Amino acid sequence: MYDLLTRIKLLSLSISCYFLSFFSAASQEFVSTEFAAGNVKSITFEKEGLRPAYPFVQPWSGEEMILHFDVTGDSGGTLWYSLTHCDREWNKSDLFTSDYLEGFEENQITDYLPSFNTRVNYTHYTLRLPNSDARFLVSGNYVITVWDQGEPETPLLRRRFFVSDGSSSAQAVFRRPMKPGTTETHQQAEITVSTGSLVVTDPWRQITVTIMQNGRWDRSAINLTPDFAGNGRVEINALSDKTLMPGGNEFRYFDIKTIRQTRQNVRAIDFVNGIYQAFLLPSDDREFKPYFSNDDFNGKYVVAIEESSEPDREADYVMVYFTLPAFEELRGGSVYVSGDFTGWTYGPENRMTWSAARGCYELSLLLKQGWYNYEYAFVPSGKELPDGFHFEGSHWETGNDYLILTYFRDPTLRYDRLTGVTLANTRQ
Repeated sequence: MYDLLTRIKLLSLSISCYFLSFFSAASQEFVSTEFAAGNVKSITFEKEGLRPAYPFVQPWSGEEMILHFDVTGDSGGTLWYSLTHCDREWNKSDLFTSDYLEGFEENQITDYLPSFNTRVNYTHYTLRLPNSDARFLVSGNYVITVWDQGEPETPLLRRRFFVSDGSSSAQAVFRRPMKPGTTETHQQAEITVSTGSLVVTDPWRQITVTIMQNGRWDRSAINLTPDFAGNGRVEINALSDKTLMPGGNEFRYFDIKTIRQTRQNVRAIDFVNGIYQAFLLPSDDREFKPYFSNDDFNGKYVVAIEESSEPDREADYVMVYFTLPAFEELRGGSVYVSGDFTGWTYGPENRMTWSAARGCYELSLLLKQGWYNYEYAFVPSGKELPDGFHFEGSHWETGNDYLILTYFRDPTLRYDRLTGVTLANTRQ
């Protein structure tokens, strides 16, 4: 009898340990970092007919946004996706799926079309959010994960986006920094948040602000706490340097909307081995040049084709060759081509190689026809983000977008509310 009881206890303990390890492993598996597989390209959001658009939506006022992306190759078909709610620091929140979504936990992407009359075959996917299968119940940070049927453990795409409930509003005034060493190269925002109907008892614990330059995570400041609170508002002023960021430069650009002739900053177009190839004009080093005003898309790109009104499925993919002349190879790091089309990431796909014979850095990327902004960045060895202003320079006058996100922690709830998203520009 004793042996039987002992065995039952050991079995119960084993089962408990199994489930604990299972749920622990499941919680550790969630990753919020943005990702795209090598065959997933041209990822953009659309909102109110504007594309590209920043990925935020206020669904309770009737807004919706559309995710667009391509999967290259011949095997297009139904894909699956899930939506995960996160806290203000992009950790998975404590909410159950039924707490933040009305609908199903996993859903299909059934809106897709194969490319038409292109040299590079691909399938274009479109997903509206919210939709009849997934409706948001609460505001906050969200992550969408997309995978091929039967392969949820191997994601094709992961993107962050924001759902706001519109309970607060923010304004930004941009100042020329006064901190020594940043006056000519950086920008700084003074932010005022009107708390509206929010019941704020401890603004320094309940309210935080995140600010992002041009929608890029490598130029962001998160969890900023107020410098002043009172009279229904909180403020982050210029004295604290919390919002101090490099201004950067106006972005470089090129036009490959047509492959019949060269457009802006394209030296030549050729057709080799069954694919169109575009050779850009060699880039110049702008690090020590004075600021020159130029209208741009703040690092974004627009998919377009001159010969058709349906670029989503009729624009072709072109191998684009970048050339950056340099006197010598930079030691202690790597040079990258960066922009919204690279996801503002710095990996092997967009790392340039040094050619001693030609005295330049080189890179080729497969890009869909359109109009592109880009820049060059130097990332020191052992670091993940660019350092300094190599090749580009940085100026306080540069025109940039800033996303201002206001988070509120209600002590009666188990999640961080996103109460407002404001888009501001340094020139407005």
